[in-house]
Amino acid sequence: MATTHELIFGAGLLGLLAIFAATFSSRFGTPLLLAFIGLGMLAGEDGPGGIFFDDYEMGYLIGSLALVVILFEGGLGLKKSTLKTALAPAIGLATLGVAITAFIVAAGIVLLLHLSWPVALLIGATVAPTDAAAVSSMLRSSNIPVPPRVIHVLELESGLNDPMSVFLTIALVQYLIHPAGMTVLRSVLFLLQELGGGAIIGIAGGAVLLWLLRRTWVHAPLYPVLALSGALLLFGAAQTVGASGFLAVYLAGGLVGINESRAANSVTHFFEPLGWLAQIALFLMLGLLVSPHELLNNIWGGLAIAAVLIFLARPAAVAACLLPLRWKVKESGFIAWVGLRGAVPIYLSLIPILANIRNGERMFSGVFVIVIASVALQGWTLGPLARVLKFKEVRDSGGTSSV
Repeated sequence: MATTHELIFGAGLLGLLAIFAATFSSRFGTPLLLAFIGLGMLAGEDGPGGIFFDDYEMGYLIGSLALVVILFEGGLGLKKSTLKTALAPAIGLATLGVAITAFIVAAGIVLLLHLSWPVALLIGATVAPTDAAAVSSMLRSSNIPVPPRVIHVLELESGLNDPMSVFLTIALVQYLIHPAGMTVLRSVLFLLQELGGGAIIGIAGGAVLLWLLRRTWVHAPLYPVLALSGALLLFGAAQTVGASGFLAVYLAGGLVGINESRAANSVTHFFEPLGWLAQIALFLMLGLLVSPHELLNNIWGGLAIAAVLIFLARPAAVAACLLPLRWKVKESGFIAWVGLRGAVPIYLSLIPILANIRNGERMFSGVFVIVIASVALQGWTLGPLARVLKFKEVRDSGGTSSV
């Protein structure tokens, strides 16, 4: 019992410290993700906290639950106007953009670190997606004037690009385990199952969940519980049949968010703080899971790949997806720079470890370095870049924004 009480005490203490860290970071412009992960690392085995945590399966479980909440909450924030202006470019960035990013990063890894192409592509696939939590928190806390459609594309892309990265990651893991079994045909079928299955389950499940929220008469505090249970059910069902639970949850949240129901206010008000709690828990857990001394062993390679990702891969992917749609260069440039990496790449890098891929833990540490470099450099320069690009503040139908 004493251990249980100590764990509860530690959880409460870390939660309070996370709130103070968030307050501190907002004053000094520090990205929240860095604050939370840094706190987790201080509490870990190499820090003053001395907590030893290396349970990757538990980390995967906590990460999955947290991402369900984060993605569903992100979907709830969707508006019909967002879909009209941002759906096409966001889908392009979430599919073709992820593939281009993964390939260019892999090419950099082969040239700089001399790893094999399958391993390099696996690392590229894990760091390819932008992070919904990181992007949303930075855009909400920065208070900088940015064109509405730019914000819409960034938020929608970060919610939609996880399935493509998950597909690439799992396909490459399976190839490394059994090369002969991962044929081109099987890869295509797997992609259709991942994306198509996730979309079908998300839309159908979201429609059922919306119907329940509209037609079920329960006490008002139970509507958020119904929504949370539905999100968990959809994620678990999709993942069980080999489809994308992340896409299913995000689409279900979007379907609930853009349609009216008597439960809308209570569900939204419930998921906003729950989303913050999920972010805190996720980033603290990831900070505990990594060992700083292992990061030092992979810091130079990680920084080199981060440079390829930030300065080559992401801009090339954005240019390929947005310039043909006649987006302005400065808008495309801003979207390229705000492609922050966060918890999702670190979460995906747990998959090779769980699959017993050789050097999986070293890959995890390298991805961690890449994420920290991305958030630190891009997060801290977000405001100055917006001022350099001279976006002017205007009003749209949703309130104050900019062009």
